[in-house]
Amino acid sequence: MPDSLAFRCAACGGLNRVSPDRLASSPKCGRCKATLDLSAHPQDLDDAGLERLVRASPVPVLVDFWAPWCGPCRAVAPHLVDLARRHAGRLIVAKVDTDRHQQAAAALQVRSIPTLAVWKGGSVQKAQAGALMGAQLEQFVAPFL
Repeated sequence: MPDSLAFRCAACGGLNRVSPDRLASSPKCGRCKATLDLSAHPQDLDDAGLERLVRASPVPVLVDFWAPWCGPCRAVAPHLVDLARRHAGRLIVAKVDTDRHQQAAAALQVRSIPTLAVWKGGSVQKAQAGALMGAQLEQFVAPFL
């Protein structure tokens, strides 16, 4: 694992490497100078944003393909927030609303939601349909951390 952690800027989408010893100093985005969200809260992305993120990310990216009307998707959401917080800087968690952004879901052949997928090094490593929570979610991402 690299010495620095990676955070995606919520304001401009830029990826930022942050040294662990700088976490307490409210680091700012190198591109737009916005303060970085070090909680790593899952961010909603469109198809183009997802493509840019997975190509450039120095850390694994977990993507939740979901829709607002989906009950299991809403049940998974707090577990994703917790996972993102626990692995902040070592894993980026993103969400793609399949009702609004369908290109990435179609390319991955998402047939049901929620579907979770892990990208590492710019390519999909694993994808699975169904609501993973708690220990199951942790086990899903563990091999890629």
